[in-house]
Amino acid sequence: MALWRGSAYAGFLALAVGCVFLLEPQLPGSALRSLWSSLQLGPAPAPPGAGSPEGRLAAAWDALIVRPARRWRRVAVGVNACVDVVLSGVKLLRALGLSPGNGKDHSELRSRNDLEEAFVHFMGKGAAAERFFSDKETFHDIAQIASEFPEAQHYVGGNAALIGQKFAANSDLKVLLCGPVGPKLHELLDDNVFVPPESLQEVDEFHLILEYQAGEEWDQLKAPHANRFIFSHDLSNGAMNMLEVFVSSLEEFQPDLVVLSGLHMMEGQSKEFQRKRLLEVVTSLSDIPTGVPVHLELASMTNKELMSNIMHQQVFPAVTSLGLNEQELLFLSQSASGPHSSLSSWNGVPDVGVVSDILFWILKEHGKSESRASDLSRIHFHTLAYHILATVDGHWANQLAAVAAGARVAGTQACATETIDTRRVSLKAPHEFMTSRLEAGSRVVLNPSEPVVAWHREGVSFHFTPVLVCKDPVRTVGLGDAISAEGLFYSEVHPHL
Repeated sequence: MALWRGSAYAGFLALAVGCVFLLEPQLPGSALRSLWSSLQLGPAPAPPGAGSPEGRLAAAWDALIVRPARRWRRVAVGVNACVDVVLSGVKLLRALGLSPGNGKDHSELRSRNDLEEAFVHFMGKGAAAERFFSDKETFHDIAQIASEFPEAQHYVGGNAALIGQKFAANSDLKVLLCGPVGPKLHELLDDNVFVPPESLQEVDEFHLILEYQAGEEWDQLKAPHANRFIFSHDLSNGAMNMLEVFVSSLEEFQPDLVVLSGLHMMEGQSKEFQRKRLLEVVTSLSDIPTGVPVHLELASMTNKELMSNIMHQQVFPAVTSLGLNEQELLFLSQSASGPHSSLSSWNGVPDVGVVSDILFWILKEHGKSESRASDLSRIHFHTLAYHILATVDGHWANQLAAVAAGARVAGTQACATETIDTRRVSLKAPHEFMTSRLEAGSRVVLNPSEPVVAWHREGVSFHFTPVLVCKDPVRTVGLGDAISAEGLFYSEVHPHL
């Protein structure tokens, strides 16, 4: 009987310790282990997720991510900025007095009726789309109604504003943002973001993001998938109106890093306008003092000629660093008949060897070398499952920490957590991969305890790390901008650049 009571007491105590562990995970591990060992019940269990591949990877990142010896002090960012207004598409269109009729796509929206037809067309397919609304007055009427909608959510939008916002989270950095900044956007921006008076305008550039859920119904219409329909009347960003203000502000601000984005916004302009504006971009970049690195953040594009012109009209040689995702990387190669350009699209997780080949080609064809007048020496590639930082040897330091930091922020920002929550993320990167598909690359087997893999190829260094992908993301808009900003924050450029 005494033996039974002793076993029961031990069992109850073990259960109590388990409850304490689950309810108070922040309790020092030493205290829990001491309590457990006093019961002589064997070794204490590991914290949830700590021994998992995700837990080991997150711990390894924390050990690897260190600030560079030489840090940025002043960062200037431009030139696209807006307010994203996110709300229910069906509720807004009902508030506008519209009813679903026959869906019809419109390459450009000119009226409320065009909006209703296009929304019905894409909601019926469950497909995403983005359109320009050409009638200024009608758009502003709709935007005002949407903005004042009780359920409408307002977010900082535009690559430049999002990157500036991410940098501003570091209190020791001074951040300059040049872009079309109206009253609402100014209110949403971090206090640490300085906007020059010339960038302020009386009316915000609103991008309306009409969401619908899978299975949502509007009379006879039913959405097969959740998605969104985006439209705007954004002339300032489309013409890169703040480019000259941006460059003229640099002399007084004296940044040690410049970040440029918004070239993709010119897709709706004429070919002649695009060519002329790109030449003006190059001229403006040449006015930036030698030794100040310039990062160009690319974004989704469908115009191959514009992408080709960005690459060949001296924009690439005029910048120091690039940030892009898998769609932009493949589109870039297709636009210039680069390696693997016969691929129509990625099939699942992009092949690491294929990505590596294209990154190598960009730096070899357009990057910094003794025989070429180019400053391009760094590319930060990001896709859902992994990231790669490719750099021309001798120009950048701390890239191991930089690629890890970019991947870590992808997991925390998507899940809206301060640190990686191993219960809410999963490892989706390939377990093994080849570093090239065009040459005799190396075979790499992923080890979560050593998550950053490095290799070299003819004067170019590659740093690869997997991403801990958020299982149930809270918000993914602006994730690529946060990744690029974090990677730059931990990067160090050599002074002789």
